[in-house]
Amino acid sequence: MEYNIAVVKGDGIGPEIVSEAMLVLDKVGEKFGHKFHFQEVLAGGCSIDKNGIPLTDETIEICKNADSVLLGAVGGPKWDDVPSAKRPEKALLGLRAALGLFVNLRPAQMHKALADACPIKPEIIGDGFDILVCRELTGDVYFGKHYRRESDKGWGETGADDMNYSVYEVERIGRRAFEMAMKRNKKVCSVDKANVLETSRVWRETMHRIKDEYPEVEYTDMYVDNCAMQLVRNPGQFDVIVTGNLFGDILSDEASMITGSIGMLPSASMNESGKGMYEPIHGSAPDIAGKGIANPIATILSCAMMLRYSFGLKDEADAIETAVENVLNAGHRTADIAAKGEKVLSTSEMGALIREQL
Repeated sequence: MEYNIAVVKGDGIGPEIVSEAMLVLDKVGEKFGHKFHFQEVLAGGCSIDKNGIPLTDETIEICKNADSVLLGAVGGPKWDDVPSAKRPEKALLGLRAALGLFVNLRPAQMHKALADACPIKPEIIGDGFDILVCRELTGDVYFGKHYRRESDKGWGETGADDMNYSVYEVERIGRRAFEMAMKRNKKVCSVDKANVLETSRVWRETMHRIKDEYPEVEYTDMYVDNCAMQLVRNPGQFDVIVTGNLFGDILSDEASMITGSIGMLPSASMNESGKGMYEPIHGSAPDIAGKGIANPIATILSCAMMLRYSFGLKDEADAIETAVENVLNAGHRTADIAAKGEKVLSTSEMGALIREQL
C-alpha cells in the first residue's frame, strides 16, 4: 500500500524530531511492504518568516489532499511580538478547522522502565496507569468570540472570551469517547464544571443522554478541579477522560507530566472520516533547538497512532510501540528521561536504536 503524508516540521525542535519519525516510517514501510510519500509544507513561525502569515492556502490544500498529516511543533519567542491574529499558534487552529479535526486523543501511559521518573510516589502509581484523554477541539473559548470592553465598574479595559458548546458537538465527542472506551477498559469519566458554567450543564445533560447507548461502559461525571486533583492522587482510576477544549488542554498536559516526561507522549487529532493530524504534545522547545538532544519518541509514537487510527495498520503500529518499549527497557535514554549519571543519547541516536529494533 502507498500513503501520502503531509509533513509540517514547524519550528524549534520540530524539524529534528519529525525527521527521525519519517525515518521510522520508512523502516516500517520497508519491513511491511508499504510506501510512504512525504510532502513537506510550512506552517507556524517558519511560514511567518517566509510568507508573512502562519498558514497559507497552499499548505491547507496539501494537508486536505493528503492521507494524513504529521506535525512537529510551532511557535517560539522569536514571534512573541507578532500581532495575535498572525501568531504561529494560529496555524494549529487553522489546520484543525480546515481539516474538521474535532477530537484530540492524548494517551498518558506509564512505561515501567520510566517509573522512577514519575513525580508520584510508587505506592500511588502501583502497577502503572493507562489513560486516554479525549479532548474536544472545535468549540469552547478557543473558537468563541474574543473581545475587549470598558468595565461598567470603572475598572478599566476588560477582556472577554465566549465559551460555547452545542448539543451536536458534545454528542460527537461523547460518542467517540465511548467508542474508544469499548476498545479499552470500558470506563468513561466526563469532566466539566456544571456547578458553575451553563456550557457545562449542556455538556453534562447531553452526556447523560448518550451514555445509555453504551450500557457496557461504566460512566462517571467529575468536576474539572476534582479531576486535576485525582490525576495525581489516583491516576489508575481513569480509563477514558472526555472533556472540552479548555479543560482538555490543561488536564492532558497534567496527565502527560505524571508519566515522567512530556517528551514521551503522542497525540492524534481526527475528523469524522478518520483522517488525522498527528503530533507530539510538547512544544517547540526553542531553548534546545538545533542541539540534537530533543526526545523524538513522542513524535515516533504519534506515527504509530497514525498507522493504527488513520491507516488501519495495527501490526505496524504495534511494531513501533514494541520497538520503543524495548529500547527503553534496555536502558537507553535521551536527556529529558535520563537519571543522573546515565548515558544520554542524541535525537538521532535514539531514532537509530528504535529503527534497529524494528
